[in-house]
Amino acid sequence: MKETYTITRVEAGRSSFLTRGKVWSSAPGSLRIQAPGDVVRDLARDGAATYQIVAFQPHAVEGVNDNVHIHSHLAAEDPRGAAFQRLHDAVQAGACRLALEVAVAEAISAFAAIRGAKCHQTRPVRRALDHLRDRLDAEVTLDALADDAGADKFHLCRAFRAQVGLPPHAYLTRLRIMRAKELLAAGVKPSEVAPRVGLYDQSQLNRHFRRIVGTTPGAYARERASFQAGFSGSTMRSSCSSRS
Repeated sequence: MKETYTITRVEAGRSSFLTRGKVWSSAPGSLRIQAPGDVVRDLARDGAATYQIVAFQPHAVEGVNDNVHIHSHLAAEDPRGAAFQRLHDAVQAGACRLALEVAVAEAISAFAAIRGAKCHQTRPVRRALDHLRDRLDAEVTLDALADDAGADKFHLCRAFRAQVGLPPHAYLTRLRIMRAKELLAAGVKPSEVAPRVGLYDQSQLNRHFRRIVGTTPGAYARERASFQAGFSGSTMRSSCSSRS
């Protein structure tokens, strides 16, 4: 599951992948564009694949665009991907800071300009996704989920797994762990996170967090704090050097 907006350019190899209820095929030069919450499942690969990935935090994209459009795949020659291609070219060429900042600004703006994107998820699945996203800190039952989606629960389970790539409970768990990571990065104590993301207790949070992230909430919080302290110190030293 994606946690950021990602723009992936295929540098070599061909592959097919499932996301948003549709199978897509990618080739060298094409762009794979995903949003936070997208589940991507690789299906097949022809030869060794090489990718270059640029990721944006959600606030960086959504703070600029009132209406973000996402198209899961753009061919190499698709004009809608021109700004994304320029960003990848700038990164690959090691462009100067100003050139990179211009390329980033144009790419972020381009998210709102992507047209022609068709969601291949059915209305019940889209409504179920909204239901889960709105209830991260609350108990969710299958009956309530199906009622809100306007579908029979048996049909909804089959459609959700086929179109999203995960069953509803697994998708919700990953959403909750994504939110837990955000809270921990913001300085919330690990012991206070579980009830804020709809998990029963600390042990349940620890179990899911370790399985999905690969470490414990406490270790993740310490790593983030250390990284942020190091980043702040590096920025301070850089500022001082610039003034001297």
